[in-house]
Amino acid sequence: MSVNLQDLASAQSHEETKRIMQICNACRYCEGFCAVFPAMERRREFDEGDTAFLANLCHNCGACYHACQYAPPHEFAVNVPATLAERRLETYADYAWPRAAGKVFEANGLFVSIAISIALALAVGLMLALINPALFWGVHLGEGAFYVIMPHTVMAGIPLTITSYVFVAFIIGWRRYWHQTGAKWGGMPALQDALTAMSTLRYLGGDNAGGSPGCPTADSRSSNARKYYHHLTFYGFMMCFASTSVGTLYHYLLGREAPYDYFSLPVLLGTVGGIILCIGTAGLWIEKRRMDERVKSLATLGMDYAFIWLLFWVSATGLILLAVRETSYMGLALAIHLGLVYGFFLILPFSKFVHGIYRFAALLANATEAKTSH
Repeated sequence: MSVNLQDLASAQSHEETKRIMQICNACRYCEGFCAVFPAMERRREFDEGDTAFLANLCHNCGACYHACQYAPPHEFAVNVPATLAERRLETYADYAWPRAAGKVFEANGLFVSIAISIALALAVGLMLALINPALFWGVHLGEGAFYVIMPHTVMAGIPLTITSYVFVAFIIGWRRYWHQTGAKWGGMPALQDALTAMSTLRYLGGDNAGGSPGCPTADSRSSNARKYYHHLTFYGFMMCFASTSVGTLYHYLLGREAPYDYFSLPVLLGTVGGIILCIGTAGLWIEKRRMDERVKSLATLGMDYAFIWLLFWVSATGLILLAVRETSYMGLALAIHLGLVYGFFLILPFSKFVHGIYRFAALLANATEAKTSH
C-alpha cells in the first residue's frame, strides 16, 4: 500500500510540475533567470522525462518565485522552486537501484540516513572494543597504529565492497535517468559546457548568463553565500578524496602504513579538506535555514539535512581522529569515524548525492539541446 501511495504522489508531482511549466511557457517573463526556462521553451508538451529533466536542471535559488506575477496568493499558485524540488526528490527514488530502497529513503530519508550511520558506528565500535579491549583503549604510535586495532584487510575490504555496490547503483541510476529523459550526447563541446556550468555553479543565483545576483533570502536580500558554501563543500570533499587516494598509493606503492606523519601529503590534504568541508556543510545548513520558507519544499528538507549533517560529521570525526590518534581515545575515534564513513557511502545512491549526478546529466543534455536548437 505504501509503495502505491508513493507512486501516486510521484504522479501528482509530475502533473503539478507539468501544469506550472505550461503556465511559465505561456508567460516567459523569467526566461533570462536560469537554464530551466530556455530548456522549458524548447518544449510544448511535458512528459515525465521532461519534468524530471527540468527538475534536476533547477538549482532552487528562488529568484523566479520573487519575480513571478502568478505566485501565491494568485489563483494560479505558481511556485517553480518548491515544485521542482519535490519533483527532483521523486527522481532520486524513481531511478534508484534497487528502487524499493529508494522508496524507503524517499519516505523518511532523514531518519534512515542517521539511523544507518549511527548503527554502523556503534557496530564497529562495539566489535573492536569487545574483540580486544586492551588494544582498543591502548596507546599506539607510529605508522601502522590504526591496523593494530583493525586489520588493513578488514578496514579496506568493507569500503571496497560498499564502493563496488555504489558504483553499480550509480551506473544503473544514470542509465535510467538518461533513458527516461531522452537525453542526447552532444560531443565534447557539450561536455565542456556542462563541466564548466557545474564547477562554477553558473546558474545558482538566478542569472542565465552567469552573472549571479545571488539567491534571495528570507529578508528579501540576495546573497551568493550558498554558492560559496557549495564550492567549499565540493572542493573540501575532493581534497579528502585526494587524501585517501594518495594514502592508497603510499600503502601499496611505497609500503607505508597509516597513520602518516602530520606533514605528509595525505594528512595535509585531509586536514585542509576536512576543515573546508566542515565550514562548507555548516554554512549550507545555515543557508538552508535562511531560505525563504515559500520556496522550500518540506518534502525534501529531511533528505537535504541528512546529507549535510552526515557529511559534516564524517569530516569532523576525521579531524577529531587526527587530534587524538596518539592517545587512548584513538580506537574510539577510529571506530566512530569508520562507521560514519561506511554509512555515508552506503546511502549515497539514495541520498542527496545523486542530485549532483542527475544535475550534471541535465546540464549535459541542456548543453546539447541548446547547441542543436540554434
